Amino acid sequence: MEEFIAKHREEIAGVLSGFDRLIFQGTLRSISYPEGMMGYLWAKQVRLTEFGRHVLRVSERLKQACRAKAEALKRPMKYLASAGESKEEVARGIAAREKIEEGLVCVLSCVEPCQTFDVYRNRETRKLELVSRIRKCLFLYHYWIHREFGFLNARIQTWFPFSKQVCMNGREWLARQMGRAEIHRCGVSAGARVAAVVPATGALRDNHAGEHRRGRLKFVARRKEITD
Repeated sequence: MEEFIAKHREEIAGVLSGFDRLIFQGTLRSISYPEGMMGYLWAKQVRLTEFGRHVLRVSERLKQACRAKAEALKRPMKYLASAGESKEEVARGIAAREKIEEGLVCVLSCVEPCQTFDVYRNRETRKLELVSRIRKCLFLYHYWIHREFGFLNARIQTWFPFSKQVCMNGREWLARQMGRAEIHRCGVSAGARVAAVVPATGALRDNHAGEHRRGRLKFVARRKEITD
């Protein structure tokens, strides 16, 4: 990039850089470690011998809530047999085919590795213990086209501790902000306009880093299809 800029320096009015993909991760911190999860089980009066059944019941409630929301909005819910299949391509294909411009596009699911819990029998103490372990479980991918953020997805783990990951396209978000600010793309010939667009767009870009701290992404955590 530096070589390109140096070569075309006289033709460049400004350089704009920003985020490509933005990923926000979260989990339920109080139950994200074995001791915290044990506190949850104690509060729910769930024995370790009943842990597996309890996990399946809670996981099924989450999946049913997601399914109900998708059905209410008449959006497809599709299982992908391979975690390597491009979920974004599948979701964008559905959006294009059904001409979706805003709202939930689809809910995709697949089995992937996850950080969760397991019950372990300690041979020395001859007691059951709850341990953190890498296993595989079903993940749900909710794809939306949001009025402000554009095309994005939320990845939800269906086993405890229900980690969440929101992924969005920074360039698409910036393009939508530019549209609202009436900043349009222009060619090299319009040098004066480029010189004005670069600083103005840079100001919009700089907002990206702080937007989530002001709670602009709270709508994701509050969505019924995720939290129920």
